[in-house]
Amino acid sequence: MNLVSPIIVGIVYCLLMSLIEEPHRRRFNAIMVGGAGAAYLSGGGFGPWELPFVALTAYVAYRGLESWTFIGIGWLLHTAWDMAHHLKGNPILPFSHDSSLSCAICDPVIALWCLRGGPSLIAPVRRWLRPSRTADPGERRARPGPARRIAG
Repeated sequence: MNLVSPIIVGIVYCLLMSLIEEPHRRRFNAIMVGGAGAAYLSGGGFGPWELPFVALTAYVAYRGLESWTFIGIGWLLHTAWDMAHHLKGNPILPFSHDSSLSCAICDPVIALWCLRGGPSLIAPVRRWLRPSRTADPGERRARPGPARRIAG
């Protein structure tokens, strides 16, 4: 399994989410973490214990509608659930043995972004992609002085 690709997926997720304006970005991410909490329902690897986990993540997602912190907590809860499923041998994608482990690597990347308040990453990427235009060291721009009142 490649350990780098889940990290890249998490970063790409955060970049794509940055295209959504606030407060819609926070609310959309609350819905996403709520959906992630129900991802294992069809596999039922932990039997009836899947239901309390879904209820917990639904509550955390609901609180996430108004709080990035709760969204981050939701992704960390999902990380723990991913690891439990990976260790039990019941992956999120039955045809991909390491899918839960990959998810457990990706989710903390998203959680860290959420715990930082889900800031837009578009502006820093634009600055990184565009080389800065520095003025020639010998060149100085005239700064406008303070506005003067004319006595009269």
